[in-house]
Formats: sequence, C-alpha cells, structure tokens
Amino acid sequence: MDIKEITILGGIGKNGEKELLDTVSLKMGDVISIVGPTGSGKTALINDIELFANRNTPSKRKILINGTLPPDEFTTDPSKNPIALITQHTNFLSDLPVHQFLTIHAKIRGAGRSETIVNETLEFANQLTGEPINEHCAMTELSGGQTRSLLIADAVIIGNSPIILLDEIENAGIHRTKAIELLKQYKKIFIFVTHDPRIALLSDFRVCMKNGSMQSLIVTDREEKKAAEEIKKLDDLMLEFRTAIRAGGHITFKGLEERLKALGYVV
Repeated sequence: MDIKEITILGGIGKNGEKELLDTVSLKMGDVISIVGPTGSGKTALINDIELFANRNTPSKRKILINGTLPPDEFTTDPSKNPIALITQHTNFLSDLPVHQFLTIHAKIRGAGRSETIVNETLEFANQLTGEPINEHCAMTELSGGQTRSLLIADAVIIGNSPIILLDEIENAGIHRTKAIELLKQYKKIFIFVTHDPRIALLSDFRVCMKNGSMQSLIVTDREEKKAAEEIKKLDDLMLEFRTAIRAGGHITFKGLEERLKALGYVV
C-alpha cells in the first residue's frame, strides 16, 4: 500500500471532554513534534498511531491511512506494518553482534545488497551518535545513545518504514540537528515526542498536548525558524563542551567566554 497521508481523528482527553484539535493530517515528508508537559498524553498519542486506534483506546481516537481505515495486514503481519516506533526503552533479548543483527534483519526484509545496506545503516547511525559503533560489538553492549542511533538508522534504511515514531531521542545523547537533517532527506513521516525546543522548532509543525488532549497545532513560522538558528549555536556549543568533558578535558570560564563572544554574544 502506497501511504500518502495519516489522519488522526480526535477523541477525548483525560477529563472525558472532546479534544479541541479534532483532526490532524500528516503527509509524506512531514516532520512533526508532539509537545507538552510530563503526563500530558504525548506517548499515548503515538501509541494510538502505532496501534491504528479505531475508537478502541482510552482516548477514543481514530487513525486513517489515505483517508480510510488501514488494512488488517498492518496489524496482523509484522512484515507489512508501516510503522517503526523508537522508544526510550532499548533492552535487547539478542546478544548478536551488530553486523550480524543488521544482516539478518536485511535478509528478513528482503533488502537486496545486504552487505551494502548494512554498511549504509552503520554509516547513518554513526552520524547520529558521538560514540562510533563497533560492528563486532554485541547489541546488548551498546550504550543508550548507540542503540537509539542504530535503531533509527535500521528503521529508516533496512526497515524502510514510511512512518517513524521517535520518543524523546534527546535523552540518548544523539546529535539532534544532524538527525533531523539526515531524516529530512528521506520522504517519510517522522513524528517526534519531545521536550527539546530545537527539535520542536526544526519540525514543520507541532501538536500541543494537555491533560491527555490535543489542544492546538502550531506551524513553525519564519520567526521561530530564526530563533531555531540561535538555539542551534548554543546547542552546538553545549555539544562541544559535552564532548570535551567526555574526553577528559577541562572547561574554564575564560574558554566559555571566548566561545560565546565568537558566536556574537556579549558576556
């Protein structure tokens, strides 16, 4: 099935009242963020999407694919499920080496040129994480950031999932801007659950949640994109210092002052 659009039909919030945002349409190529305070229902919303909710979840939402109910095979046949969910929980039952794990997945998916596609997946993942992934390392020995990076790359390239849900990837040490830049090269629907302003402002639009309900939809305008550029400078500076500290470096106030001045800030 050639997926062109997902439609979320609103249901009810935790108080039982109808959601203010009644309909949200997501088209291929869109990058969307779901934002809101802890407990506002962000994860429940992506779970509804993953489950192709049909008024049968607590939220009473309904998910349509290309304007109609999704085919049964999406839920009964894992190989035909178009959705990949990258959660905060990345425990593996398998202790296979990374390369073998990816190779097996590529063969199951029927991806041609398995060696080439595995190398492409590893290259993609290593652009997201600050710790290069050793392909001979066991999956269970990867760090949280490495695991999340690998799963994202695997879903995009080997799984070739048209819809990818990412739950708070900012907590895993992933290079956020690089991730979005890379993901936008692929014509898929990417939905981020996030508290991170940089991810939210780099998205095409964001759905704001409160009390289990979709409250509003905000399209990222020119002013927000301009603000995102400044946030990027500061975020890159934090990444630079984080990398230095991990490498055993020493941070000084003078060094911070010089870097801020180089970015054009008055200290």
